[in-house]
Amino acid sequence: MKIAFVGKGGSGKTTLSSLFIRHLVAAGRPVVAIDADINQHLGPALGLEETEAAALPALGERLSLIKDYLRGANPRIASAATMIKTTPPGEGSRLVRVGEPNPVYDACARPVELDGGAARLMVTGSFTDADLGVACYHSKTGAVELLLNHLVDGPDEYVVVDMTAGSDSFASGMFTRFDMTFLVAEPTRKGVSVYRQYKDYARDFGVTLKVVGNKVQAQDDIDFLRAEAGDDLLVTVGHSDWVRAMEKGRPPRFDLLEEANARALHTMRAAADATHGLRDWARYTRQMVHFHLKNAEAWGNERTGADLAAQVDPDFVLSESVATPA
Repeated sequence: MKIAFVGKGGSGKTTLSSLFIRHLVAAGRPVVAIDADINQHLGPALGLEETEAAALPALGERLSLIKDYLRGANPRIASAATMIKTTPPGEGSRLVRVGEPNPVYDACARPVELDGGAARLMVTGSFTDADLGVACYHSKTGAVELLLNHLVDGPDEYVVVDMTAGSDSFASGMFTRFDMTFLVAEPTRKGVSVYRQYKDYARDFGVTLKVVGNKVQAQDDIDFLRAEAGDDLLVTVGHSDWVRAMEKGRPPRFDLLEEANARALHTMRAAADATHGLRDWARYTRQMVHFHLKNAEAWGNERTGADLAAQVDPDFVLSESVATPA
């Protein structure tokens, strides 16, 4: 299952995504965790020291390797240099699977030990002033989008992405790449503003969206979130001594997480798992193609000097049964 955590800055989405990753690992599930936020905090939230997190290999700096591998023997892609963040897979492309080894994981992922298990952690890398200027930081999150376009996952396999804050992911098609999007919202007007934006986009593209209320202190907070989000409000999370200890660098055993917060994580996993039976791989592939053609016309053709519409394989549908070429 591919799962995104979104929300405004300071909502606690990185903390909640790290708790969810720990929950999955504790249940013995294979997990690929990706930090695609402009503020790279997922590594420390998973227990890494700041120096360890800073030393993680950056996806954005290994984009050529990623493109070379994913291109495979796809005859519609003339060279890796013509691949952009939205390039869809086709016959001959190499696909990435959650539990299988591959050169992309070797170069870009590192195992993070969590209570006897481990998650593969991948990061976009830190953002510089140059990334926030003309080049724009979407050039780095583009590596994540390209990877997700070529990723095949099955039931009980998880890819968890800590997305950039706010609604910036709408600048590309990456927000459509997930089975479940958890929007973390505080019980404030600002807290639910991103929800309203996401809801509008989600409706147009069939994105499954659930709200996780965070920093909830009383029933009035729950009532506020319910009034704003209605049935989209899935669970709420309150104060956590476990999280406070984790933020001090001294996390207790994960099975000591407060019972109410542990139940919330179980509910979130059940909601994500339920989306597997609703998967429509044909629609998923069509959305990939839609955003690729849109980006090709807007800037991709000019930047690469190629007709990127020709990269689309009209007979290819991504699915769990598609084989990966050697």
